[in-house]
Amino acid sequence: MKHYRSLRRCVLTSSLLVGLVLTPLSVAMAYENALFSLKNRWENSTTQLAETQRREALKALADEMEVLAEQHPDEADVLIWQGIVLASYAREQSGLGALGSAGDARDVLERALELDPEGGNGSAYVTLGALYDRAPGWPLGFGDDETAESMFQRALEIRPDGIDVNYYYATYLEEAGELQAARRHAERAANGNARDSRQASDEALRQQAQTLQRRL
Repeated sequence: MKHYRSLRRCVLTSSLLVGLVLTPLSVAMAYENALFSLKNRWENSTTQLAETQRREALKALADEMEVLAEQHPDEADVLIWQGIVLASYAREQSGLGALGSAGDARDVLERALELDPEGGNGSAYVTLGALYDRAPGWPLGFGDDETAESMFQRALEIRPDGIDVNYYYATYLEEAGELQAARRHAERAANGNARDSRQASDEALRQQAQTLQRRL
């Protein structure tokens, strides 16, 4: 009987230890699976849907990302993707709604950078650069050309051949009247390598970079 009880205790202890190890792993896998699905839906929404459908699709994604971020507030990749989705949603809005979503995206991305200074291989910096570039300046919004350029420069330090950073920086430079530099970065974007995880959106930006090249 004593031997049976000892054996039973060992089995229960082992089961408890396995559970303690697997629980964090299971939680991580659950959020990673959810995030992977949301990324794919974002890719589809921004590259495949008609303009009339994009806004509602991105609104739904933004709502889901908010829930995921509330569940995992210290996961930088979750916050980065929440910021990316909010920034995309802001582009589909107008007026105060767009400013509100853009401001929320900025706040989330800046929080993500506190957790991950590399910003998800530069993605947070690219999105922040585009936000600061496109938002109106004070007193209406937070737009700031110098901050936008510093964000693009930081992204270029991390991922100099990125299609996204070179394209958005090229559009920034075009608006600033720096056409020679804009042409150089548009060419880099057109010749860059699409990321495996962002194939569709990078290829869409490559096409826009080629259009920008012809215009410049």
